[in-house]
Amino acid sequence: MREPVAPITKVFRSVSAADTEGLGATLASRYPPGSQSFTVVYLTGDLGAGKTTLARGFLHAAGTTGPIRSPTYTLLEAYETALGTVAHLDLYRLRDPAELDQLGLRDLALPGHLWLIEWAEKGQGWLPPPDVHVRLTVREGAHEIELQALSAVGIAWLERLNA
Repeated sequence: MREPVAPITKVFRSVSAADTEGLGATLASRYPPGSQSFTVVYLTGDLGAGKTTLARGFLHAAGTTGPIRSPTYTLLEAYETALGTVAHLDLYRLRDPAELDQLGLRDLALPGHLWLIEWAEKGQGWLPPPDVHVRLTVREGAHEIELQALSAVGIAWLERLNA
């Protein structure tokens, strides 16, 4: 069980896909070194808000080569990276949160594993709580990306963004 913490929030503005991908890369580069915790990141926002773009930047910066696509049809893609195992989930097509049991997520809920979950709200009640919740919102001429740290791990991570 996690100790309660006072959440912290950081807000970024993105005017292009490159900006959003860059923020994902920055998040990967600021992930606390040697972190052996199981870390969960929720990526929420409307269609086209940049969830997959941010995940792509994160995964490339973590050392994944090749194309990164949203796992819309497979629901889950796992990558071995310099940060550990990163599971990229896209729950858009999920009809019932109980379907998550079939993905073998328990095997990926281990220390040294990180989950990036698009459409996390579709798995409500079945997913672990996030360490960081990333909310992407389309605004006039730009996207707003709000990062909220909700655990000690998440706070340590977001504090490293200032470094």
